Amino acid sequence: MRAVADVRAAAGRRGAGSAVVVANAAESEPASAKDITLLERAPHLVLDGIALAAAAVSARNAYLCVGAAARHLVGQLETAVLARRRAGLDEVPVRIAEVPPGYVTSEETALIHFLNGGTAKPTFVPPRPYDRGVRGRRTLVNNAETLAQMALIGRYGADWFRAVGTAGAPGSALLSICGAVARPGVYEAALGTPVKALVELAGGARQPVQAILTGGYFGAWLPAAAIGLPATDRDLRKAGASLGAGVIAVLPASACGLAETARVARYLAGQSSGQCGPCVNGLPAIASALEQIAFRGGGARAHQALTQFIALVEGRGACHHPDGVARLVATALRVFAEDLRRHRGGPCRNASGPAVLPVPAGRREERR
Repeated sequence: MRAVADVRAAAGRRGAGSAVVVANAAESEPASAKDITLLERAPHLVLDGIALAAAAVSARNAYLCVGAAARHLVGQLETAVLARRRAGLDEVPVRIAEVPPGYVTSEETALIHFLNGGTAKPTFVPPRPYDRGVRGRRTLVNNAETLAQMALIGRYGADWFRAVGTAGAPGSALLSICGAVARPGVYEAALGTPVKALVELAGGARQPVQAILTGGYFGAWLPAAAIGLPATDRDLRKAGASLGAGVIAVLPASACGLAETARVARYLAGQSSGQCGPCVNGLPAIASALEQIAFRGGGARAHQALTQFIALVEGRGACHHPDGVARLVATALRVFAEDLRRHRGGPCRNASGPAVLPVPAGRREERR
């Protein structure tokens, strides 16, 4: 695991000292529910992974960070931690940390800043957490699912883990499958499973499929023809996408992809930590330009303005938030190119339809 190697390498540069393990189960992605499902059904698997990670980097402290959606689980998690401690299962104490809501609050430097007593917002790097993190110590930050997989490998071995998946992407993954499917939810599937089979796992599409969003709101749109692709980062990357946060969202033919993306872009624009111009100024400009096209119509000039805004924010933020928004919108412009042409004279009739992608309450698109 590269993250463990980075923490160990930092020990060589700075002297061994003590390290910290941070389990990231904050899950700020609105379309994802895999971390909360994992904590609800197998909390001790995550705690086992934390114990193994702590041993691997010689940590003396560990944190399990949970988001607002998992607040009801805090008491149960604290009870589990205490029971393990009394049973002598964990040498390193684990603290449960409740992370405030917000899309960027689960970013690793935001977690470090929060655990250090600051606000949960990303910070400039370097230093990276593996070099200087919680209380200035070397810090290993891993997603809760990664730690659970570590625990399973420790229990059953590498050959067991590689028995499913592909040679290049072994194992399984928890995937949040949502949108126009019969049974939205969290499913475990072998990596390399075709996206079409994942959709069938969730009961199948309720309508003809127009497009698929993979990776969550920092992910990418793919045309319906991509449904045959294997679900691995390598295969999806060839098509300009990735698994990202483990989200597969199905967009039906009855929805407007531009309107769906505009709603998400407006939400993400409101999630900026307010630290730099690309977020503070660029993201609202992108959201407004896309709303103009999606909900009021816009021709070549509106399209040109939107592409210029995207180019202005890419690679220029204090964190990757503007890059994620720019990538999502740019893929929408490619995949829904025919819709762009139809919207030149005004919005399509599907633009005013019910939303397919979940957007937290209070973050709605502007339609002035």
